[in-house]
Amino acid sequence: MSVDMQKEPDARAGQEGRPGEPTVLAESTWGVVALCVAAGAVVGELVRLLAGWFVTLRWAPFKGPAELLDSAPEPWVTIGAVTVGALLGLFAALILLHESLAVRVSGSHVELTIRDESEEFARDKIRLVFPDGKQLVLLGHHSEELAREDCGLPKRRLAEAFTEHGYPWADADPYAAEFRRWVPDTPGLPEGANALFKAREKALKKQDDAEDARELRKELARLGVVVREKDKRQYWRLPSQ
Repeated sequence: MSVDMQKEPDARAGQEGRPGEPTVLAESTWGVVALCVAAGAVVGELVRLLAGWFVTLRWAPFKGPAELLDSAPEPWVTIGAVTVGALLGLFAALILLHESLAVRVSGSHVELTIRDESEEFARDKIRLVFPDGKQLVLLGHHSEELAREDCGLPKRRLAEAFTEHGYPWADADPYAAEFRRWVPDTPGLPEGANALFKAREKALKKQDDAEDARELRKELARLGVVVREKDKRQYWRLPSQ
C-alpha cells in the first residue's frame, strides 16, 4: 500500500515541507481506496464467472444462487457483480483506514492515532523507538513500554521521520533476549498481573477480541510489565530499575 509522508499542516497531501516541521506518516487514503475497490471489482467479476461454471456441475454448493446469477441477462449481471464487488471493496477500505496507525513526529512530542483515538508522548519521556515485527514500539528511560501499536507503515520511512527529529531509533528490540514466556501463575510478577495475562490469553484466542487484548496489554504496562506475543503465546519482561 502507498504511504503519505509529509510535513504539517496537510496530513494527507504527501508534500515535503521545511525541515523541522512535524512529519506525518499515514496510509494513503486514495491509495487504499483505489486498491480495495479495484480488488473488489475483480472479485465480483470472478464470482460471476464461477457462477457460470458451477451451473455445469451435477452437484455443487450454492448451486441455486449460482443458477440465479447465471440466468440474469447481460450486460446487467456483469455490471451488478462488479458494482457489488467494488462497494464491498470500499467498505473494506474504510475499515482498513480506521484500523491503520498514523504517526505524527515533531521536535517536542510523538502522536499516535488509531481508531480515531490519539495518544501523545513527550520527547523527553522517550528513550528509544524501534519496530518489533509489524508493531511500532516506544520505550521510556527505564526500558518501560510507552506504546506498542500494530503498524503497516514502511520501516525506512519511520526511521527517517524519527531520526530527522532527533529521536533515538533502533532497527530491532535491544531487550528481546530478556523476554520470558508467560505460563499460568508465573512467579515474580506484580500483584494482579497473572489475572490480566489469563484474561488476555482468552482474548488472543478470539479473532474479534483484538481490542480487548490491546487494552489488557496497556493494563499490564501500568503494572510495569512489558508484553509481546508470538503465535498467540505471551512473553514478558520487567523494566530496568
